[in-house]
Amino acid sequence: MYLSGGRYDALFLVVHMPEIEGMALARLLRRFADPPAVVFVTGHPDAAVEAFEIQALDFLVKPVGRDRLEAALDRVEAHARPPVPVAADGTTIGSSSGGAGGPDVVAVDNPKGGGKRLVRLETISIAQANGDYARIVCDDGRFLLRTPLSQLEKDWAPNGFARVHRAYLVNLTHAVELRAQLNGTAMLIMRDGTEVPVARRNVAALRRRLHA
Repeated sequence: MYLSGGRYDALFLVVHMPEIEGMALARLLRRFADPPAVVFVTGHPDAAVEAFEIQALDFLVKPVGRDRLEAALDRVEAHARPPVPVAADGTTIGSSSGGAGGPDVVAVDNPKGGGKRLVRLETISIAQANGDYARIVCDDGRFLLRTPLSQLEKDWAPNGFARVHRAYLVNLTHAVELRAQLNGTAMLIMRDGTEVPVARRNVAALRRRLHA
């Protein structure tokens, strides 16, 4: 297999290949300066956790329906688009609705019995910085994700997530109210009642996004 002849937006791989395993190739691709997105097409659903650990863009289980394939191609197209514009204060500006620009499932540490658990990105409301990890809050509970918040900010921006504070990344589809504070900061109220602090420098850009 030769990948030096040009730039590829995405590669569709199977888990078991004759010369090199699909997972091994995907890990090698992560070393590229500008790696292509990876989409797995396989009959082995148990490989999903490992696929998303190496940040595969999507994971299709055979037999693959037309609608599911088209959704994966839409995700590849969105991934290959230019980056979302950034405001002067460093806040990403874009639609607050969920999108197809990033992986829609992430593998998190399962606190019950160890191992990994797959969580749909749309069910995650908050990610909180915890050193080189992130603690996430989702419909199924709270989990630990072995990825720093700075990386999640980049990966999840196309799915409607915004960095509102140095310690918090939120899913704007779960937000219901932006409550201004006297000191110029704000509190973002999530639909479960959780209050998330918003840094002063992010308030104006966040207000524009919520009212876009």
